Amino acid sequence: MDERSRNQSGPTDFRPNGPSSVKNPQLTWLYAFIITVSFVGLFSVVPLRRIMIIDYKLPYPSGTATAVLINSFHTPKDENKAKKQIKILGKYFTISFLWSFFKWFYSGDGDCGFGNFPILGLKAQENGFYFDMSLTYVGTGMICPHLINISLLLGGTISWGLLWPLLKTKEGDWYPAGLKERDIKGLSGYKAFIAMALILGDGLYNLLKILAVTIIAFYKQQKKKQMATLPLSHDKPEEALPPLEAQRNEIFMKDRVPLWFAASGYTALAAISMGVIPKLFPSAKWYYILISYLIAPVMGFCNAYGCGLTDCSLVSTYGKIGIFIFAAWAGQDGGVLAGLALCGVMMIIVQTASDLMQDFKTGYLTLSSPRSMFAGQILGTLMGCILAPLTFWLFWVAFDVGISKEYQTPYAVVYREMALLGIGGVSTLPKHCLSLSCGFFAFSLLTNFIKDLLPKKVSMYIPIPMAMAIPFFIGPYFGIDMALGSLVNAVWGRLNKREADLLGPAVASGLICGDGIWTLPAAVLALAKVNPSICMAFLFRGQAAKLSG
Repeated sequence: MDERSRNQSGPTDFRPNGPSSVKNPQLTWLYAFIITVSFVGLFSVVPLRRIMIIDYKLPYPSGTATAVLINSFHTPKDENKAKKQIKILGKYFTISFLWSFFKWFYSGDGDCGFGNFPILGLKAQENGFYFDMSLTYVGTGMICPHLINISLLLGGTISWGLLWPLLKTKEGDWYPAGLKERDIKGLSGYKAFIAMALILGDGLYNLLKILAVTIIAFYKQQKKKQMATLPLSHDKPEEALPPLEAQRNEIFMKDRVPLWFAASGYTALAAISMGVIPKLFPSAKWYYILISYLIAPVMGFCNAYGCGLTDCSLVSTYGKIGIFIFAAWAGQDGGVLAGLALCGVMMIIVQTASDLMQDFKTGYLTLSSPRSMFAGQILGTLMGCILAPLTFWLFWVAFDVGISKEYQTPYAVVYREMALLGIGGVSTLPKHCLSLSCGFFAFSLLTNFIKDLLPKKVSMYIPIPMAMAIPFFIGPYFGIDMALGSLVNAVWGRLNKREADLLGPAVASGLICGDGIWTLPAAVLALAKVNPSICMAFLFRGQAAKLSG
């Protein structure tokens, strides 16, 4: 049984030329799962909106930044800035789209084209160090902080520059020789589990840290409320509030979503899920679903509160915890599928809860109706439920998802290996894999601890383990692109910081969107079996001489 289907008890192949076709029920089951669980998080934190937004005045930095941007568009003095941003976004969108179109002609079949430009030499290219020339990654590098991009480069250098070449010399000793590239018993096992160890260490540390911050902040708020030294905003006389804040509070509380509606919606969706999900995934028992729906609001509150304080959502960490718990609970009888299914349920609920609270903050600051915000969320979620499976199917049938360089889906592999570990799959790992993973787990915890101990002017140069982990599995190539974006941003900021701050996000967004939109015509061409006729490859001089001879 191959890597894609092993340890699965449900249908996974959506390809038309595989054992199932588009007309088979797999896509319908995917729709059923997404529609069943996607709306639950919207109802879970609605009763907390007053506490989070008005009483505790949590900042929600992303929601606040969005509100400031929206308000600036409606301010006459910023009209010229908005026009300039839109113009520059359209310009770089066009450049990015046309560049992606141009690159396609030379991509051929396999590792061809500008996407494998050996900027550091052919030897380095063999270990994944090459310039991908992806404007999506360049734009992302312009948006991401410099430390993220440096961490990506460092992680790629440690893994693909040092660790993996060293472990390749142990083939036949630490793991069997001649294994397939994706075989977990070989080098792929080291890649997946060491990356997972770094991610888990970073996620666990930040989860405990944010939980501690949340508990302390919550305790202080309650203490202030009991001592009545600093009354909450709803206890103040209306005239004691600044006029704009009073107006915001009035609008936010006047047009609210009823509590009974939220509670009824959550209960009804939980009941539907307990009936539907076990039909889709037989190993995910109804009582697993019940337990997840009982604890998800608590996790949703913790994540929404922590996100309001720090702008950091740790939904993936909650999902990983769910994988281990439910995979271990189900055991060998479908534990992998049960762990992954319940992980998806919990992640969707927790993520939607924090996203909705961010949007409520935006609505509060822009004087928008919270009921309209909630209705908009429901409409957007419904559209996502329709479009997401279709988008997944389009990628699945047009590209080698999980296999090709462009769509390696590293987290899919890492999460699946977590589920295997949860049901006791340690014995399948290659020699010393667990020891190395534990070492990198400890490194991740220690690095975060040191970052918090040191002053900010020093800690800002310490790499982030979560970012370091991504190239461990994917490869270092995209880190080079992102480093270029970071370099462009730094140089631009030195030359004209005001212009860089104003237009940099628009340039980055245009680069990302243009390259992303090209994916749709590329998928259509792939479905129509239209392949580029040119393969531009790079060879050593001796190899080129042999070909020409």
